[in-house]
Amino acid sequence: MTIERAERADLKRILELQYLAYQSEAKLLDNFEIPPLKQTLAEAEQEYLKGHFLKAVDENGNIIGSVRACTEGETTYIGKLIVRPEIQGRGIGTSLMSEIEKECCATRFEIFTSTKSVRTISLYEHLGYVKFKEQEISDKLSLVFLEKFALA
Repeated sequence: MTIERAERADLKRILELQYLAYQSEAKLLDNFEIPPLKQTLAEAEQEYLKGHFLKAVDENGNIIGSVRACTEGETTYIGKLIVRPEIQGRGIGTSLMSEIEKECCATRFEIFTSTKSVRTISLYEHLGYVKFKEQEISDKLSLVFLEKFALA
């Protein structure tokens, strides 16, 4: 596996992977209308122009993971960490997170997920992120926000 910057031409395949990867989150939330499942290619292209997109590629050239981020001031906001469901738990997400942090060189990193995403929260905490806020979005959805400060 290699991690490299995604090209604009990769966005369609990344979006297809995103739809696949977020099925488990949608099931967990009992909501198949969550934003990652409704994002359009045009919206992904706008994100691409504003930030950083990385992809994890297997030995056959298949995109097996991705992460994106944008920096505002001293904070990099990381989003949509995705890995093919059948190969999760093999360190791909950890590698993607490490690389996006290196690429963005911020003093603070922030990420969020559903409070029901226990496995994802555990991954972020393992990577040094600390919960700092919870936000109720609806009766069925609350988000947890985590942050990490870069070492001096």
